[in-house]
Amino acid sequence: MSGAELPGIGEKMQIHPTAVVAPGAELASDVVIEAYSIIGPNVTIGAGSVVGPHAVIDGITELGSNNRVFPFTSLGLPPQDITYRDEKTRLVIGNDNIIRESVTISRGTERGKGITRIGNGNFLMAYTHVAHDCVLGDRVVMANSATLGGHVEVGDGAVIGGIVAIHQFVRIGEYSCVGGFSGMRMDVPPYMLVVGGDEVKVYGPNLIGLKRNNFSDATIQAIKKCYRIFSRSGLTVKEAVERARKEVEPFPEVGKFIEFAVSSSKRGVYR
Repeated sequence: MSGAELPGIGEKMQIHPTAVVAPGAELASDVVIEAYSIIGPNVTIGAGSVVGPHAVIDGITELGSNNRVFPFTSLGLPPQDITYRDEKTRLVIGNDNIIRESVTISRGTERGKGITRIGNGNFLMAYTHVAHDCVLGDRVVMANSATLGGHVEVGDGAVIGGIVAIHQFVRIGEYSCVGGFSGMRMDVPPYMLVVGGDEVKVYGPNLIGLKRNNFSDATIQAIKKCYRIFSRSGLTVKEAVERARKEVEPFPEVGKFIEFAVSSSKRGVYR
């Protein structure tokens, strides 16, 4: 269907004549769809969003407002899961995201959450992949060719370097940083800097990231102390929790670090 045939189009909407927008798709009045892109019948795109050329958005997929989708992206197509049988699962993307060239984000699976969810203000660089049932928070950065397996959870403000592979069911804590060329098989605690492949090492707090995100000096010092208790004292997790609660000033970030350490993990946690 060409732009001229779409009902209810405002004067600001721009749909290139070569783009294909299926009947049933819901586009805000100022959405831009560039050349040769394909929008499926169950897609919703919010105000101020721009879909670049040769992009494909299909499935039950919702994009919020002010998203920028670059060429050759693939959003909401069936998951790369051999058990998937065309169930009506979803992809939900929030607002103000930048999704660069050739990014792929799959919709969910029935045996997972049934939904893949991307928050707000994220920056997904070229060739990144977000598999089925993943959950990304807000302001996450994934550098070129970073890959998330299914069911991965990424906290707010996390940075995942280039050529990084994250195993299925792994959690990446908020404001952590995974260095480039790494492979994560276990959970990465919040606020930490982690690098490695066969031998992964936690280098301590992600100091540059914390400072850039306006964490106070007192909070950073508390995170450092908490990290030393969990990683350098030789204590069990239970012992480290008890000691941290007694000795570390109870900033909210300290509570989140402890909660992450003691919460259920399918893969284990790097220390």
